[in-house]
Amino acid sequence: MTRPQRIAVLTSGGDAPGMNAAVRAVVRAGIAGGHQMLGVKHGYSGLISGNLTVLSARDVGGIVHLGGTLLGTSRCESMKAPEGQESALRHLRDQEISALVVIGGNGSQAGALALASAGVRVIGIASTIDNDLYGADVSLGTTTALDIALESIDRLRVTAAAHERAFLVEVMGRHCGYLAAAAAIAGGAEAVVVPEVATEPQEIESQLHAARLRGKSHAIVVVAEGAYHNADILLGYFQEHSQRIGYEMRASRLGHIQRGGAPGAFDRMLGSRLGVAAIEKLEAGAQGLLLGWCDGTVKSTALAEAAGRCRPLDLKMLELARTLAL
Repeated sequence: MTRPQRIAVLTSGGDAPGMNAAVRAVVRAGIAGGHQMLGVKHGYSGLISGNLTVLSARDVGGIVHLGGTLLGTSRCESMKAPEGQESALRHLRDQEISALVVIGGNGSQAGALALASAGVRVIGIASTIDNDLYGADVSLGTTTALDIALESIDRLRVTAAAHERAFLVEVMGRHCGYLAAAAAIAGGAEAVVVPEVATEPQEIESQLHAARLRGKSHAIVVVAEGAYHNADILLGYFQEHSQRIGYEMRASRLGHIQRGGAPGAFDRMLGSRLGVAAIEKLEAGAQGLLLGWCDGTVKSTALAEAAGRCRPLDLKMLELARTLAL
């Protein structure tokens, strides 16, 4: 049997649906293995200030269906500085924490790598709605955020059809266009704009004009928030040239709506599987790994390989979106 340990878990960066499922799984799997489990409040900020609390199985009850994170989260610039990292290390030593599970995205896993490089046994769990983490085909929270975006597009299309308008729908994703591309395909959009491919307003104008000539009375354009020509720029252009395009244009920015709400079944299952796998890896003596869902199973990637490295968008998704927009 594995020697009992004191294991801490934290959620960091942007909240993602399914984080609570992962926290619950880490804590209960750890307790089942005979370990004492602790939660870090408010991400790395809490670790730097020593805000940790012991968690029981009951403390994480009734949260699997909830959005957000029981532990709270933050974006912590201090964790990038040597002073912040040293404070975090000191509190881990003082609390006699033998291992740490970090649930979060790119910035969070960069912090995990810094701690691992200083000798802390760290396991990361890929969690971001942006789906840009290297080492994960689908990150925790992505599918729920996509479902929320899709529901919004479906609703906007009803209004677009009623008024014979076009809608710009801006979705999140930072510098990654996955959410935009996937939402465009699933939502039947007439055009999509992503950060990975330079797209001039005139190109979107051409696509919308062609859609009008094909008899489409309304249109949806999905725009990733990180695109160079974002929703604000495109809206100004389309309003200036609306007569030439053939559609009156409106814009809807989904923003943080995509982060909230109850996680879907996939994210609840994924959070549960990744959380249990994190404890199993620690019990097996592993460290310095990022766990992600790849090829239909949980796979591990060295934090040194994954942290700070983005998973590229599959550009075939854009080809598919354009083909299906005919």
